[in-house]
Amino acid sequence: MRIKEVIKQKGLTQKEVAEKLGMSLSGLVQIMTGKPSLTTLEKIAAALDVEVWELLVSREEVAGTPATEGRGTVCPYCGKSLSISVETTEN
Repeated sequence: MRIKEVIKQKGLTQKEVAEKLGMSLSGLVQIMTGKPSLTTLEKIAAALDVEVWELLVSREEVAGTPATEGRGTVCPYCGKSLSISVETTEN
C-alpha cells in the first residue's frame, strides 16, 4: 500500500488528509496499516487527486522500470499477478 508515500509526494501531512476525509489521524493510520475497502480507497484517492491504482503501485512499476522487470507486479495481499493499464486523456 502506497498511501503514505502518495501523501508525502503531494506535499501533505497525514493530519491534513485525515481532515479532508473527515476522520481522525489515528483512523487514517489504521486504514494505512490495515486492509481498506475499495470504497475507502476511492475516498482516499479522491482526497489526494490520484487514481485508486496509484495507492497500490507507482507509475514507474506500471511502466515496467528495471525495478519490476522480470518479476512483474503482484497484489500485496494475495500474491497474484496484477495487470494494470494506464490510459491518458487529453482535454
